[in-house]
Amino acid sequence: MKNIFCLLLILFSSFSFAQKEFQPKGATMIETVDGDLDGDQIAEKVIVYNTKDITEFGNIREIQILKKANGKWKILEKSRNAILKSGDGGMMGDPYQSTEIEKGILMITQAGGSSWKWGYTDKYRFQNGRFELIGYSSSSGKPEEYSTDVDFNLSTGQLTFEKEVENTKEYGPSKKETVIKKGLKINLQNRNQEKRREILLPKTKEKVYL
Repeated sequence: MKNIFCLLLILFSSFSFAQKEFQPKGATMIETVDGDLDGDQIAEKVIVYNTKDITEFGNIREIQILKKANGKWKILEKSRNAILKSGDGGMMGDPYQSTEIEKGILMITQAGGSSWKWGYTDKYRFQNGRFELIGYSSSSGKPEEYSTDVDFNLSTGQLTFEKEVENTKEYGPSKKETVIKKGLKINLQNRNQEKRREILLPKTKEKVYL
């Protein structure tokens, strides 16, 4: 029992040192998650930071993925574009919800709005030497008006859009459309850039934004 406790203490001390080494100056840790992301059966550590760098939309967030190799932690990848700023949630405040790892997939969920609410989950897989967006699902709308749901598999290109309308007098009938949209190259580094990606659906003429 004593040996197990000592081993755990060593592992914790090793990570604490690495975390402090890579932590942006003045930043605070929001969340940390463990899980195998590159398929080598060894868990990586994902850390989300609230940095001290402030814009008109609040504090910039940084996500780091740490990998342990030869007994030492290193940064596998990091980004300040994948997670929204602290004020991007609008009236709801901080848009950051959670980071999870499921079956080797990194999932980041964010949400915001006021009476009109929105939320989405990005799914990343480590491939081609980086974390690439392979899935996107979102929901938005307002009670008694309408709601939209989007499910986009970037690997296959299949995008399903559904708009459920309650106030048909104002917004017309409900709509549903499935299209194939290939060729988008989105990753941790170019996610949430200033110009949002727009997809115009050919049948319903609705627009989907990523």
